[in-house]
Amino acid sequence: MNIRLYHPNSIVENSTNLLSKEHTHYVVNVMRLKRGSIINFFNIEGEWESEIVFLEKERAEVKFLKKVKEPQKKNKIELAVCLVKKNPMEIILQKATELGVSKIIPIISDRTEVKELNYDRAKKIIIEATEQSNQMSPPEILKVVKLKDFLKNLDQTTKLLFGDVNSKDYLSIEKLKNLKSLTILIGPEGDFSPSEREFILSFSQVVPFTISKNILRSDTAVISAISLVNFINNLP
Repeated sequence: MNIRLYHPNSIVENSTNLLSKEHTHYVVNVMRLKRGSIINFFNIEGEWESEIVFLEKERAEVKFLKKVKEPQKKNKIELAVCLVKKNPMEIILQKATELGVSKIIPIISDRTEVKELNYDRAKKIIIEATEQSNQMSPPEILKVVKLKDFLKNLDQTTKLLFGDVNSKDYLSIEKLKNLKSLTILIGPEGDFSPSEREFILSFSQVVPFTISKNILRSDTAVISAISLVNFINNLP
């Protein structure tokens, strides 16, 4: 099995590096690897095949042998999503990462019950999902922002794909063609308030679209919307 671990710092070929406590625990106690075992380390700069050259219960050192993958081109899809309760929020973070978003923007709206996000836990979920999904760059996760502030600061060149339960319009290749960047906006459980929806639609770069005829939970809506955009972007 090819073990992949995220290494946030720059990697120099043929150099050695002490593993973090977390990675040491994983290597020694979870995977029960031995000296000479091969692990891959990756970050935004690429992926390196590495060998464990020293191993004790609380100390492990690896040597970065050779670069095996070049950096990936970043996906242009970003996700702006209203905060939800712990379990569905963790699913959102995990699945959005697996589906390749480059940035996650947590939002507070009128009907958002949760007002904070545990960033340490969120980053851990994102990194594990990046490792598992064979990607090299975990999505950036921004600080929690209010909906109005998010919309007011939105880049004019970014298309905002608004998952709108009231829309009857479907996404098409034409709507996604030649976009430098796009952000998918998903509301809270209970959807946006009427005044919020009106405010969202007042922005010229907003494209409302329907995700499903059914009412979806936020985590299901996120997975469906990103998958739909990925599918359309990959059409010939």
